[in-house]
Amino acid sequence: MELTAQELELTLPANNKQMEIVMAQVDYYKALGIEKGSSPDEIKKAFRKLAVKYHPDRNPDNKGAEDKFKEINEAYAVLSDPEKKQQYDTYGSSGFHKQYSQEDIFRGFDFGNAYKDMGGGFGGGGSEDLFSRLFGGSFGRGGGRGGFRSAPQRGADHEMEVTVSFRDAAHGAEKQIAFRRNGQREELKVKIPAGVDNGSKIRITGKGAQGEGGGAVGDLYLIIHVMPDPVFSRDGGDLFVDRSIPFSAACLGVSLDVPTLEGDKRIKVPAGIQPGTKIRLKGCGIKTLGSNSKGDLYVKVGVHIPEALNGEQKKLVEELAEKGL
Repeated sequence: MELTAQELELTLPANNKQMEIVMAQVDYYKALGIEKGSSPDEIKKAFRKLAVKYHPDRNPDNKGAEDKFKEINEAYAVLSDPEKKQQYDTYGSSGFHKQYSQEDIFRGFDFGNAYKDMGGGFGGGGSEDLFSRLFGGSFGRGGGRGGFRSAPQRGADHEMEVTVSFRDAAHGAEKQIAFRRNGQREELKVKIPAGVDNGSKIRITGKGAQGEGGGAVGDLYLIIHVMPDPVFSRDGGDLFVDRSIPFSAACLGVSLDVPTLEGDKRIKVPAGIQPGTKIRLKGCGIKTLGSNSKGDLYVKVGVHIPEALNGEQKKLVEELAEKGL
């Protein structure tokens, strides 16, 4: 199930900060269509091919092409720099962006050299105005070779893991969190929405690092870790529970109490049920984020085979066997 940010818009009780589920950052290697172990020449070749394809001069008024062009330039600015590439390979996208702002990424990157000898009018001084417009900075010659004189820069984002119980993830809960920001300890009460799952990300705006030059403050990302439950397992909004019945009950049918998140419910197991059959309790699963609908609960019925029989039981089973059971 795909969830949109709109479906998951939340509010902090204390200061009305908006929280939303977010997507991960772009993989620079995928952006250039290359493997992690690619050589510098392979990286450059892939970049130049894509730069020609998505250059704004060849795609006027095409927002998708412009976004792709910005993405591949950012990827090349990192992967063509040995130090930045090493940091990116070591810490991954999330860890890298904790350390590098956009200004850091493009600092020292020579746009003119990147497009040199490409033909088609892509090189030259015009590239400075283009990149100044696209990335919001000032790429002036006066700043030195490839200099970047930054516009206001947004502060870095922070991440922290928040562990919640299985039941809190199912019903929702309010959690008190503490974190350090700009050298100071801060505390917040945050609402964990019903239906979050392992790996869900909640964004709290304005609780990251301070921006530079009047730039916006970064955000705080809460990465949800849900503890396992001794009774239920989960797949999306659906819950699963195992129950075992005697052989006689499987043959004759039986009424059975099964656990749900709202307490035990009695179900009727039909006569002749086969081991592994699932009985569905509609709407007894976990709430879907951003709506009032719920998944289902499935009771997987097993048949208990005794490991040892007393004399009377053995005689009865032998009689059943004689009758074809």
